[in-house]
Amino acid sequence: MVAGCIVYGYRARSEIAGVRSRATFDTLARMTVSQTRIASESASIPGPAGLLEALIDTPEAGAGEHVVVVCHPHPLHGGTMTNKVAHMLAKAFNSVGAAAVRFNFRGVGKSAGAYAEGIGETDDALAVMEWAGERWPHAKLSLAGFSFGGAVAIRAAAMRPVYRLVTVAPAVDRVDVPTAVLPTCPWLIVQGDQDDVVDPTKIREWAEGLAQRPELALLSGVGHYFHGRLNELKEVVVNWFQETM
Repeated sequence: MVAGCIVYGYRARSEIAGVRSRATFDTLARMTVSQTRIASESASIPGPAGLLEALIDTPEAGAGEHVVVVCHPHPLHGGTMTNKVAHMLAKAFNSVGAAAVRFNFRGVGKSAGAYAEGIGETDDALAVMEWAGERWPHAKLSLAGFSFGGAVAIRAAAMRPVYRLVTVAPAVDRVDVPTAVLPTCPWLIVQGDQDDVVDPTKIREWAEGLAQRPELALLSGVGHYFHGRLNELKEVVVNWFQETM
């Protein structure tokens, strides 16, 4: 098991009973695609408010079977597609053979438009998801996001079915996330227990109150930006994704 990681299993599976075993994590870690060569390219994706600036990272190994769209943190607080947590999410999916599409929300970088309270940004995410589905028509589409982007990813995954959903410290108290209709796919929340931006206690209570509960991974001693702990974040995401494939 990743040091300091407690995984609360909400979905009914016998192998998840509060805390996963070390053997399970170690076995899954060995399955990770190692030293994967990545081809990176820039793109402009049509969005509802104009073109969206994007970065695409495609691994040579396994490309075409999976693709993930990654949503970045808050546009008004310096959030961009090059944010280190968003980048690590892309790397995590790359390591298991998935292409990763990061993009700037409207009004960020070279993306057209202006900030739209998470509502317009949800439309941006849906447009990028549609574009990714057209570029990789036979791939299974997943969605991921960090902080503001995590909340946007939840909203988008509730509107368009995805294969897997990963949200890191999702800011559900800062973006309107209706709970009447939520994602039905396997869903992981990764949360640091020392987060001073997104309250970990509130996240746990929110997750436990959902009709279909996501899995929650709490990382001990980790703050909002995962300083010095990004590799642990990657390992948790990779292990969970491989386990649920």
